[in-house]
Amino acid sequence: MRSCSVVMAVLLCPLMLLPVGQCLADGPTSEHALRLWKQLDTRKLKLRSKTALIVDRYGNSIYERDADKAVPIASVTKLMTAMVILDAKLPLDEAIEIVKADRDLLRLTGSRLRVGATLSRGDLLTLALMSSENRAAAALGRTFPGGMDGIIETMNRKAEELGMRRSRFADPAGLDADNVASAHDLARLVFAAMQYAEIRAATTRSRMDVRPWKKRGPLRYVNTNRLLRSSKWDIQVSKTGYINEAGRCLVMHTEFEGTPTVLVLLNSFGKLTPFGDANRVRKWIKSGVQNTGQRQARSEAGTGHSG
Repeated sequence: MRSCSVVMAVLLCPLMLLPVGQCLADGPTSEHALRLWKQLDTRKLKLRSKTALIVDRYGNSIYERDADKAVPIASVTKLMTAMVILDAKLPLDEAIEIVKADRDLLRLTGSRLRVGATLSRGDLLTLALMSSENRAAAALGRTFPGGMDGIIETMNRKAEELGMRRSRFADPAGLDADNVASAHDLARLVFAAMQYAEIRAATTRSRMDVRPWKKRGPLRYVNTNRLLRSSKWDIQVSKTGYINEAGRCLVMHTEFEGTPTVLVLLNSFGKLTPFGDANRVRKWIKSGVQNTGQRQARSEAGTGHSG
């Protein structure tokens, strides 16, 4: 992750009072970022995701497509699940046993966390965020004060507090297609998630070994975001998601041209499409800014005088 200065800047941003990402919006840094983005030609960005949003921490929308439409968000839901669990200050070292009630009976997804497996709440939180473990998320919801009803109510209340006006949460894992949000709402969610050190650490962790049974070997889990394996990316918060109704989803907090930025890509067809779109965004911004700088340099050189 980047230096603490980036993190602290986001921590100080009053998310519940300002538009998404907006912080120090009248300062020179915001103006500098806006000048950079104005150099970009959105016609040259060809994305395959049906819903897309690129917005910097100052509220500057760099690119958007259907960003106000509420759509299913699949496992991106788990960011909100993690936030309300951490807000509740539940003990992360408490051992939680997987029970039959944690099985996915809606989509019948599998899990290596079989009934009887036991892990700490902190480990379950990491698995839910890092590798999108649905049974881990279900166990976290079941053991929340008030159970499933309690966590869903708290998640929706948190969404209201963050100004996520087009969002609704129906389960902690994101398996229910009634978990919906707009891209703008998810940008708010990601900016808010940056305030949690546990979420930053878990979502950017590449792999993790856990021991859910005392007399068996470890289980290895890996991060679902393959961009974390690339040195070209500096990612501070990340979450993927997929159900049929939502398509492939990817949200990230990263940096473009030194500016903290959130990228939201929803309803992509094809397992690799969100990652391809993310790389297209990075190249589009980099080449657009560089090309403009080169044109300006040539223009200045052409108007120079010898003496």
